[in-house]
Amino acid sequence: MIKKIRVEDLRLGMYVQDLNCGWMDHGFLRSQFAVKSEAALQQILRTGTRELYIDTDKGLDLPTAPTDTEVIAGLEEELIEIAGAQSGAERPVSLAKERAQAKRIHNEAINLVSGLMEDVRLGQQISLERANPVISEMVGSIFRNQNALMGLARIRRMDRYTFEHSVNVSVLMVSFARSLGLDQTLIHEIGIGALLHDIGKTLVPNEILNKPGKLTDEEFVVMRSHVVHSRDVLSSIPGMPAAALAVAAEHHERADASGYPDGKRLDQITLFGKMASIVDVYDAITSDRVYHKGMEPHQALRKVLEWSSHHFDPQLVQQFIRCVGIYPVGTLVMLESKRLAVVIEAGRDELFSPVVRIVMDAKHRRYLPIQDLDLSAQGRGGKDRILSAESTQRWRIDPEEILQMPLR
Repeated sequence: MIKKIRVEDLRLGMYVQDLNCGWMDHGFLRSQFAVKSEAALQQILRTGTRELYIDTDKGLDLPTAPTDTEVIAGLEEELIEIAGAQSGAERPVSLAKERAQAKRIHNEAINLVSGLMEDVRLGQQISLERANPVISEMVGSIFRNQNALMGLARIRRMDRYTFEHSVNVSVLMVSFARSLGLDQTLIHEIGIGALLHDIGKTLVPNEILNKPGKLTDEEFVVMRSHVVHSRDVLSSIPGMPAAALAVAAEHHERADASGYPDGKRLDQITLFGKMASIVDVYDAITSDRVYHKGMEPHQALRKVLEWSSHHFDPQLVQQFIRCVGIYPVGTLVMLESKRLAVVIEAGRDELFSPVVRIVMDAKHRRYLPIQDLDLSAQGRGGKDRILSAESTQRWRIDPEEILQMPLR
């Protein structure tokens, strides 16, 4: 049985099923292992992990601890309560109309990040003049229909992770900032910081940056130095806005002071750093890497919500959930009709009724003719609705492939 415990309740002889933190927060080759030594116990304590999961079939039990099923059920209830508190964002332009523009902007942004990182690698000064036009177009697209760019954020290639992650974080940050009602000039500045937040990774050796196995303590220090490098690079750029600098400098800080590079507490982190810490983690844990398989979008939202009790600003996490929707673009869902569908656009009227693309008859496990269905606006035959988010691996459905199909 899998149970959730506080880290202070961890004992020798227990079996860790999930360290319940990002890979950058621990130095273990695996997230599943028996705790056999005091050294391993102390290493876990040093990661800043507050809660983790144990397997009581493989190690010692803690009878009073809740099961993972109970924890997930509680988080699902909380997600539903949060999502029900606010409707989706206004979209003056249809997804079909905005999609072509968004694809061009997304490609331009990836090429821009790639070029700027190469400049930094070569020791050349970079200029805001190159980034401003792309960010302006990105902000415009988000205001017209954020789902167009957010859908493209689900289409990824592992070999372009650093570039695509930077663009995705920028898209999500601009959308997040808009949902908070921030001034459009400030939103632009936040977008720049997000686009450049990982530029310091160009100064981290590739053998560390892309290492598939366990990092040594020394390698962890080098990896984490990318934040300081990013801060230094952005600080040297004339006219770099303070908000943009904060995004890059604070995206790995945590509310309980367990983050880096400065170990700031929640009240010491700027609004922009708090936002960036949420968005950066969300995009990272939904991405496939050489060392882990990305989470499903709904599962990642649930995890961010779980971590908000220690690592993030809880109010901002709630707003982020409302921003991306309880079923983010790219989520595979089971409908009441026992059909499987991929979310292609968040709901206009309320977050529980997105636009979905029908893919499969789950009962008979057969593919169906592709059909787009707005769950908030169905005909006299009754309304289909979402029963649950599903695993793409279980059903062998690739949401990225579905999202790239022409709109119908």
